[in-house]
This record gives sequence, C-alpha cells and structure tokens, in this order.
Amino acid sequence: MPDSRSLPYPLGISFVDGQANAAVYSETADAVYVCTFDEDGTETRTMLEQRTGHVFHGLVPGMGVGTRYGLRVDGPWNPEAGLRHNVHKLLLDPHATAIEGGYDYSRNETLFGHKLDDPETLNELDSAPASPRCVVTTGPDGPDFDWAGDRAPRIPLSETVVYETHVKGFTMLHPEIPEDVRGTYAGLAHPAALKHFTDLGVTSVELLPVHQFVQDSHLEEKGLRNYWGYNSIGFFAPHNEYATGGADAAGGHQVDEFKAMVKAFHAAGLEVILDVVYNHTAEGNDLGPTLSFKGIDNAAYYRLVEGDEQHYFDTTGTGNSLNVSHPAALQLIMDSLRYWVTEMHIDGFRFDLATTLTRQGGDAELHSAFLTLIQQDPVLAPVKMIAEPWDTAGYQVGGFPAGWSEWNGKFRDDVRDFWNGTDTVLGTVSQRILGSPDVYEASRRSPLSSVNFVTAHDGFTLHDLTSYASKHNAENGEDNKDGESDNKSSNGGAEGPTDDEAVNARRDRKRRNLMATLLLSAGVPMILGGDELGRTQGGNNNAYCQDNEVSWYDWAAVDLELFEFTRALLQLRRESPALRPEWFRHAPDADVPEEIAGDTVVLERSDGKEFADHDWDNPNARTITLVFEHEGDDSFALLLNAAENGVEFQVPDAPGAEWELALSSDTEQQVVAPVTTLIASGGSFTLLRSRTTVN
Repeated sequence: MPDSRSLPYPLGISFVDGQANAAVYSETADAVYVCTFDEDGTETRTMLEQRTGHVFHGLVPGMGVGTRYGLRVDGPWNPEAGLRHNVHKLLLDPHATAIEGGYDYSRNETLFGHKLDDPETLNELDSAPASPRCVVTTGPDGPDFDWAGDRAPRIPLSETVVYETHVKGFTMLHPEIPEDVRGTYAGLAHPAALKHFTDLGVTSVELLPVHQFVQDSHLEEKGLRNYWGYNSIGFFAPHNEYATGGADAAGGHQVDEFKAMVKAFHAAGLEVILDVVYNHTAEGNDLGPTLSFKGIDNAAYYRLVEGDEQHYFDTTGTGNSLNVSHPAALQLIMDSLRYWVTEMHIDGFRFDLATTLTRQGGDAELHSAFLTLIQQDPVLAPVKMIAEPWDTAGYQVGGFPAGWSEWNGKFRDDVRDFWNGTDTVLGTVSQRILGSPDVYEASRRSPLSSVNFVTAHDGFTLHDLTSYASKHNAENGEDNKDGESDNKSSNGGAEGPTDDEAVNARRDRKRRNLMATLLLSAGVPMILGGDELGRTQGGNNNAYCQDNEVSWYDWAAVDLELFEFTRALLQLRRESPALRPEWFRHAPDADVPEEIAGDTVVLERSDGKEFADHDWDNPNARTITLVFEHEGDDSFALLLNAAENGVEFQVPDAPGAEWELALSSDTEQQVVAPVTTLIASGGSFTLLRSRTTVN
C-alpha cells in the first residue's frame, strides 16, 4: 500500500515527517527506482509506487544526510521514437545537490544506453560500477549551514566591475594560499585571494562553470582534461573536484565549502556570479552516453529533430540542446536558479549561449517562456542576469529584455579593430565607448545593458592578444585547428616573447590602450582574470582542455606595473560619476529629460572641430577626443590616437579647473597647465581631468 504522505514536489530528495521523499518527473517511464548504496557498494532498490501527473514519488527508507544514491528508470527502448529508457543504467538525479566521484572510462561501454557497435540495440551492461553517486545533503530539519551575518552586497550595475576567473586556475599556484586548499572553493575564499580582488577594485567575481560537470573520455585519452567545465550534468551540485579532498572524498562536503566561499566573498563586499550552462548537457547526441536526463525522459529534456526523433536538434555545437519548449526542462532551470539564490546565496548568473534558451520553435524569441519565467520570478528579481546573446544558429546582441545585461561582442570587436588601425571604425568605436546607444537606446535600454569586454576565457588573454599574430593551440591535440582563426591584432613586430625593448614597449602601450578603453567606456566592464597581471597562455586561444600551467595563473611572473595601472583606472572609475553614466550621454545643449541631463558628452576631431558626417567614413580617421561631464563632479577628456604617428590634439576648454594628467599609455606624456594643445604619441591614449571648481 503506497504511503499517502509522499509528495510530488519538490523534485529530488526532500523530507516528509522525518522520512526521505523522492520525486522524479517522467512522462514516458513505466517504473522509477531509487537505488541507495552502503559503504561497501551494496545496492538497495526502492520503487516509487505513487504517481501524480507525470511525477513518480514515494518515501525511501534509510535515507539521510550523506546517503549515496542514484536512479534507475524502466520503460520503452525505441530510439527512433525518441525513447531511451534503460533500467540497466544508474542515472543521476537531476535535482541532486551533491555528486560524489566521477565516471570510470576504463568501463566506458557500460555508460551507454545502446551498444557501441549497434546504436539501435539496448545495452544491458550495468553502469553502476562506472558511475558517480548522488549524495543527500539536507536532512529533515533542512540545511544546517550557518548563514548568520551574511548579507548580499547588491552592487548597482552602474558601480559593477566584473572579474571573470576560474576557481582552480586562480588559486593553484598562488604562493600565499596553503597548498592543501589550492584549486578549491576554500582556496578562492582565502584572504590572499580576496585581497587581490579588493585591492584591484573589482566588485563581482564571475566563476567559470561550477555546476557538476563531466570529464570527456576523448580528452583523458590524450592526457588532457575539461578545464573550463562547459559540460554540465548536475544543475544543483557544486563541482566536486573543487572541494578540498577532491571528487571522491567530498561526500557532500562541497556544498558547505561552496557556501563558506560565498559568505567570505560577501563579507569582503564582493558578489559571486556563476557562469551557468543550461543550454545543453554532457550526454551529447544520439551516440552519447546515458547518464541522467536521456534515460529519465529523453523527449521532455532534449529537443529532438521533428520527424526524426532518434536525432537531436543542436544549436550549441555539443550534440544536444535543452528542450525549453517543455515544462519539465523549464522547471529544471527555474528550480536550479532559485536554489542557487536561496540556498547558496549567489548574486547573479551569466548564461552560456543564452540565445538557445529562447528558442522554443526554432527561432530566438524575445517573449519566450524562459525569459517570461525569469521576468516574473520574485526570487530572481534582485540578482544580476547576464546573457551570452548568441549560439551556433544566431547572434542576438541587443535582443534580450530590459532587465538583462548582455556580453557585448560588438564592443570587443570594434575596440580591437580601432587599436589595430582598421579602416572606417571610428564611428562604431565611439558608439561602444558611449555604451552602444546604436544597439540599446532605441529600445529604451540603458548603457548598463552592455557588458563590455575585450578578452574573455574563450580566446587570447590580453597579453597574448598583443604578443601573438596567430594561435598556438597544438597542445590541444587538434593540429592547431581548434579555436578562432589568426589574431588580427598588431603584435608589435614579433611573434611571441621577445627581448626587443621597442617591441615590448609597443605591446605594453597597446595593453594599456585596450584596458583603458574598456574601463573608461559606459556600460558594465568585465576584465578577464589575469589580464591585469600580464597572464599568458603561450598563445593558446582555446585553453579549454589545459588544466595545467598553461591556464593556471603564474603568480611568479606578474606585471606589477600593469596591475597598478589597472587599479588606478578602476579607482578613477569608482570615484568619478562622469566615467560610469547610468543613461546615455548627450550633447550639453540637447533636449533631454532633466533626470539624465547631468551626463553629457562632446565628441571632437583632434583638430578641435566638430565631426561632419563624412568624417566617420574616412578610412584614415584614427583619432577622437571625448569630453565627459557629470553635473557637480569632475570632468574628463579622453584623447585617443590609433594612428602609427604622433598627432597634435587641440584640447577643449576645461569645464572646471585647468586640465591635469590623469592617466596615459604614453610614458613620456606631460601636461603643463594651461594646456591648449597636446601631442599624443602613435598608438596611445591620454586621459585629462578637470576638477570641479568650488565657488
């Protein structure tokens, strides 16, 4: 007789009157079993005997905090119809909050629902000996982590500076972090790590994926590993390899260690943003393994090709795409997001290939169910939402709702082109510096919709962007065919490291030009972690599989001058409202609403004249002066010279006190007041400051 106290929600493992309640969604299963494992690996199966709608549920005896378990799902095997149930496969609970262990690729064949030599035929090998286990982390009284005193910083977007980094890579070689916690959540929470972030002046640390992900067998065969982690399988579980003790010894400890990291960040005034990968999973296409969703309800969780349900509709380049037109997949995403906010106290999310999540019927949709659910959810309303607004099928910069910010790939491309001396880019780069009004203003979105960046994890570091003319990815094992094509950036006249002082000086200047353009532009800046240190990957622009010194931060080879330069830029930005407007700037005499009239901008040619329409299309135009003002605060003049030769600038009249030098990439630059003209060396920027006069 089924126990009537069992509940169909929440999904996963919860507790009812002190007993473990299991709930699993499947429209197509015939039976669902919860399989618990004791210390010696003995498996005990409990059938979930109740069914409410499409949720199988029941009470499971003997489960408590620390219990290791998995699922088995019985049902039809008919790949042509999109049905891939196989009771011989131990599956991860989609709502598991911790996962222990990894996949044993020495028994690789057992992990597949089909026979490797015959994809149509059921594989009856038991996958349990080669599979990780879910771990119960919450008991009858709920989570027991002490969040007392924790307070989310809730930093306004106008003050936000994002720092993209990797839990392991940042800490693995840090000399001030104890060796036993390097590469872990505890290591990232160490005072030495927090001090770097606060000394630099960033506000929000964006972590590359920390959802439980799967190592790829084809990489391990080459002696490589999935370093970035864009291969998720557990959307509620912190990745176990980043816990002290590692994947096998964690036993659910990774949850408390992750929470302690977040609490330490908050105490330091820092936000934690997660790079989340809800667009696909590690199960791949029809030839991929059966690890979780595929064996529970394939058609509910994955988008299948209409009329050819054996195959997967893929806009991610990974083999599958989550089926965001189905309520079960949407519920999974929303439950996960709420969990990370409520239970893990996360401050925001960056959605990998977010455009895929808006594709219900194939095309990207502004009013998709996914975006609608995010918009109306009160739990998610206070946290930051950042989209990577593209996927393999389309580019959607500017296409997300007003409450979202977006990685602005146009900023990256146009700023790089400008400093590379590309023809006819002056008009577009000025738009990027002003917050991309050409992208956002017509839809009444602010500059804060734009997350500006010049480098990110996927591509060259800033050091390598200015040091290499082409990628050097041979160590990835793909004959240097992976990653983006050759670098368009000027490398100063040599490929890679050099002892030529003149070449190195040009490279240093260019790094400062790119960093300054990033941090002096309207919008939300994002720094690739390590760029402020001069971090190199040896020219590898696709280091996704380099879990080694190629990717780890080399704290013994830090460019301290570049760090101090970046810190000075961030301090200027933080102290100066004119450098971080909340709305688009306009000319001083423009007819604009009173609430934004205080932020103004003047754009001039280097000779001090106004730009005519034909100036923007001049292929030889490489210079511009921008004057930023904010009523009641200091004003700034930004002089940009991307020409190879020095250029004399006619400096505008100072709005307040006489112009003084704030920062420049030209080490020889000097400003003696009163300044009316200024020589800007080839390939340099100069920032002038006019302090507010006091009557």
